[in-house]
Amino acid sequence: MIVKMLFGSHLYGTQTPSSDTDYKGVAMPSVRDIALGRVPGHVLHQSTGDQHSRNKSTDVDLEIFSLHRFIELALQGQTVAVDMLHAPESSILETSDTWKFIQANRQKFYSKNVKPLMGYAMKQAAKYGIKGSRVNTLDSVIKFLEKQPEDRSIGAVLTDFPFGDHARLLHAEDIPLKEGLPGVDMIEVCGKKFHTTCFCGYVLLTLRNVFEKYGDRALKAAVNEGVDWKAVSHAFRAAYQVKELLQTGTITFPRPEAAFLIEVKTAKIDFREGLEKLEALLEEVTSLESGSGLPDLPDREFWENFLFEHVRNLFLGEKNGR
Repeated sequence: MIVKMLFGSHLYGTQTPSSDTDYKGVAMPSVRDIALGRVPGHVLHQSTGDQHSRNKSTDVDLEIFSLHRFIELALQGQTVAVDMLHAPESSILETSDTWKFIQANRQKFYSKNVKPLMGYAMKQAAKYGIKGSRVNTLDSVIKFLEKQPEDRSIGAVLTDFPFGDHARLLHAEDIPLKEGLPGVDMIEVCGKKFHTTCFCGYVLLTLRNVFEKYGDRALKAAVNEGVDWKAVSHAFRAAYQVKELLQTGTITFPRPEAAFLIEVKTAKIDFREGLEKLEALLEEVTSLESGSGLPDLPDREFWENFLFEHVRNLFLGEKNGR
């Protein structure tokens, strides 16, 4: 065993009385498996929970990666490996000189490629409503357009148009020529753009199609129903972690925002306000990527050399009877 640690909510500081217990670890595969070229991804993976239902507080998940698999996950910037690299001593149950070396050199895994972390945040948010606040905007615009004559232009109703965070007016001089018409303003509603010369009936039909594509889950999320609050809290946490990594080059556990994350997890915030905050956070993190001081690529050569030396020493130890 190279390392074994508490993981999940107990690492993040977001555990509640209903939280299960997660353990993660890294172990050296056997000499035989290495020699035969069949190093497993997991040395051990077991759970007392039912994969078809949510875990209970009495359930325990244990996942032990092979060292080879862990190094590759970390080089890819995968969420699980990045979190493990930043586990504090208070979460470590078993350790070794090898793990201490890995943690001491974790910066060599870092790169501007935070897509796996951001992808995780977006995936969790999308489960039950990253589009929730956009649904509300669409709903208000559609209701407004339903009251207008179909053959009236958008430009003729701009005075009363329900502009907001996801519905805005674009002035002609600010629109790239390839997208606009000379001297013609546009409106943008949830990413869809229309010239102000367009008829209300056409815009209404287009936005109704967009509304239907959001699906039942997002519509329920817009009125605070059927929300997977745990997924939303994971989205917030992952986004905060990426923000900290891009700004400081490290990630702190337990999370400084743990109290807020527990409020989200236990549905103690207004969903629509929470989603607007999450959307703003994700946009902020996205804007930080280009200006980050992190290297463009991780130091793969360093970690491949490390793995080679570790395996060689293991073989020499076996040869010498140790």
